[in-house]
Amino acid sequence: MTAMLMRYKAWADERVFEAVRGLPEEEIYKHRKTHFKSIAHTLNHVYVIDRIFQGHLTGQAHGFTARNTKETPRIEDLWAQVQELDAWYIDYFDQLSAEALAKTVHFKFVDGGEGAMTRSEIAVHLANHATYHRGFVGDMLNQCGVTPKATDLPVYLRDVH
Repeated sequence: MTAMLMRYKAWADERVFEAVRGLPEEEIYKHRKTHFKSIAHTLNHVYVIDRIFQGHLTGQAHGFTARNTKETPRIEDLWAQVQELDAWYIDYFDQLSAEALAKTVHFKFVDGGEGAMTRSEIAVHLANHATYHRGFVGDMLNQCGVTPKATDLPVYLRDVH
């Protein structure tokens, strides 16, 4: 299930980035009335959280002190990084046994609080977190006159899985 969720996330990421990359640059970075201020900064937030949890899973320092970066990367650079990280997550979860998936990972949130989740729960979180923010991006795409492609799990299961 966890490997499927990572494949689903990668598929949905590709569909969203395809729509975003077709926009004029000013629309991608345009300041909007939303929490992360722009399409690019919202997508960057998802990437940062994915990197933070990669660090938690590997036991390596992730280097982030916030849930986003001050500077927003170029969308092409961000897309390349997202693709690389999505592939890493697919490979990572493909290799885990049921026992390994059930193992609890202890970590610190970037705000300093303590956290603990199983590897399986982390996969669910990553998929849900990305879905949540794709909703904001979908709304911003609609504001640009673009109807985003469906990224719902049932569509993925029907068309891809």
